[in-house]
Amino acid sequence: MATGAAVAARRLLLHRHRRHHLLLLSRHQLSSSAAADGLDGGEGGRVQIFDRDLKRRHRDRAAWAMRETDALSDAVADNLLDRLEDCRKAFPSALCMGGSAGAVRRLLRGRGGIERLTMMDMSQDMVNKWRELENATDDGLDTHFIVGDEEYLPIKENSQDLIISCLGLHWTNDLPGAMIQCRLALKPDGLFLAAIFGGETLKELRIACTIAQMEREGGISPRMSPLAQVRDAGNLLSRAGFALPGVDVDRYTVKYNSALELVEHLRAMAEANALFQRSPILKRDTALATAAIYQSMFGLEDGTIPATFQVIYMTGWKEHSSQQKAKRRGSATVSFSDIRKQFGSNQD
Repeated sequence: MATGAAVAARRLLLHRHRRHHLLLLSRHQLSSSAAADGLDGGEGGRVQIFDRDLKRRHRDRAAWAMRETDALSDAVADNLLDRLEDCRKAFPSALCMGGSAGAVRRLLRGRGGIERLTMMDMSQDMVNKWRELENATDDGLDTHFIVGDEEYLPIKENSQDLIISCLGLHWTNDLPGAMIQCRLALKPDGLFLAAIFGGETLKELRIACTIAQMEREGGISPRMSPLAQVRDAGNLLSRAGFALPGVDVDRYTVKYNSALELVEHLRAMAEANALFQRSPILKRDTALATAAIYQSMFGLEDGTIPATFQVIYMTGWKEHSSQQKAKRRGSATVSFSDIRKQFGSNQD
């Protein structure tokens, strides 16, 4: 009996050891596969969705392909800057980073009472391009240029009155983390303004590309970036620690002569695909099928095709004692039922 029990115990321990070994092996294989696909950046286990080095190269290319004026970028930047006119205070020091920062600088026109402006981008070529354009501008604004990444903000804490990001933060792997760094860089009662592309952006192109790939390749690949990573921008601002969060959404429709013109515009805006798990090659027949399907499904009477751009605008303040604060839960003296009884009859 004792011998049989000892043998059974050894078998049980051996079985557990094998299960533990297989579990460790499985985790190791999963980690290796994730690293190969770019999902494990090796930085505290943070997931890497976007290839930031590729995005930097996109910005390098866009520095030489960008248009002098871009109707879409200008409209978004102007709408974002309009929020400064609603503020009674001035923002002497400001940081403008990434995306369409060039359009922001061009359309600033004294809004916000900015005296010292820092322009930042992850691309050295883009910063050089901005510096060249700045030499032709004479509006008296003290402007400085730095190369830096939004994911690792090279700005001192409590140093900026205003931070503006126009169409750039949606390419960060850790959007809440990037926004937290922006909050830390702000002075108390500093303002954070951001505009990012939302999930409905390029919905026509996504539909056409999906159908073309199903027809030509028998499946789909992640060629379009997952712009719908922001599902609740208000909650995102709160998670980042901003006070008085504000969010609103606009939709812009841009007409193009062809799908090729749309793709060229996206490249000039540095909005090409930067997913780690992207398909490296788009077959010629798939590309032609995408263009044909796009035209047949969404083409307009004048022969052009529309492209939808959804833009999410976010506003947040760094906490300060002078700001309005919500009352303590349970401190209300009037209930909603009393309000309904008093005003309900007027709604009939």
